[in-house]
Amino acid sequence: MSEPTKAGPSTTEAPQPEPGVDAILECMSLSRDFQSGETTLHVLRSVDFKLYEGEIASIVGSSGAGKSTLLHLLGLLDTPTEGDILYRGRNITRLGQEAAAKVRNREFGFVFQSFHLLPDFTALENVMMPARIGAGSMQWMREADKMEERAVELLTRVGLAERLTHVPSRLSGGERQRVALARALMNEPAVVFCDEPTGNLDSKTADEIFVLIDQFNKELGKTFLIVTHDDHIAQRAQRHLHMTDGRFVEAS
Repeated sequence: MSEPTKAGPSTTEAPQPEPGVDAILECMSLSRDFQSGETTLHVLRSVDFKLYEGEIASIVGSSGAGKSTLLHLLGLLDTPTEGDILYRGRNITRLGQEAAAKVRNREFGFVFQSFHLLPDFTALENVMMPARIGAGSMQWMREADKMEERAVELLTRVGLAERLTHVPSRLSGGERQRVALARALMNEPAVVFCDEPTGNLDSKTADEIFVLIDQFNKELGKTFLIVTHDDHIAQRAQRHLHMTDGRFVEAS
């Protein structure tokens, strides 16, 4: 792995792109502490960050830097100790469980290092799962065929038209991550969070996954936030940020 870019002074605010682009997701003074016995671990330290509509932003840093914690907070997979999160100007920091689940299902997509595919379901069934979870029983009965068509289209776009009926154990690591990417896009989310999406892949397959992310960004206008240890992947994003000790650092 490449050595991280030499960092200047710490800052809680992430570098920003050119003016005139709207922020789709924003956090202000966001902190996350964890208790370990009598010790308080300050994993995220009063971070300010804006994710802009239609961009691919990456956050790179070593283990424990706080990057995955930030992603999980922004994606409503965890609750901050302090601070606020705004999505399209709406404060979503402390929604109830049901309301937060709806935002995650309808507005956000997720891609994880370990894929998190359901082992007994086919690639097609895995991709359809977010739609099935989000739809009520009556809507599912009315729209199942249309949802299946979308899932087939997404799997075709990621190069898996011949793998629709394969369960995860019959797929390679790269194919599993393609399924996971298609699944993340099933409900047409505005933001896709990628937590170490290439961490279990060789460099060639990792490049192929990033190419797909880039295509979905350019062709569908999807916003991506990627956290990674891989500086090569991170630098291919449109905005490349570094974290250490729960803060962003400025490149010198």
